[in-house]
Amino acid sequence: QVQLVESGGGLVQPGGSLTLSCAASGFFVAGKAMVWYRQAPGKQRELVASITSGTNTYYYDLVEGRFTISRDNAKNTLYLQMNSLKPEDTAVYYCNTYPIGAWGQGTQVTVSS
Repeated sequence: QVQLVESGGGLVQPGGSLTLSCAASGFFVAGKAMVWYRQAPGKQRELVASITSGTNTYYYDLVEGRFTISRDNAKNTLYLQMNSLKPEDTAVYYCNTYPIGAWGQGTQVTVSS
């Protein structure tokens, strides 16, 4: 059974950093295209970053240069390193495979002073 569990969110001040984790079970992240999405209150879920089955990455314009997507095959985990966080990054963050499968519970990121 495919399962994705996000963690690592929290409250951080503007300019701070967080690293989100996405622990996968039921499949291997190695060689799998993976994505991070986020959903802010009252807004649609939006793509933040993606990584191909290889090592190519894509970033939403508003996070490029600040966020880094990566995976650890040994830990079967996907990561999202977020630096220079801004209040507008506040959202629930979700990971998923691509093509999109079932959503996990997400992890809340709040950027506020």
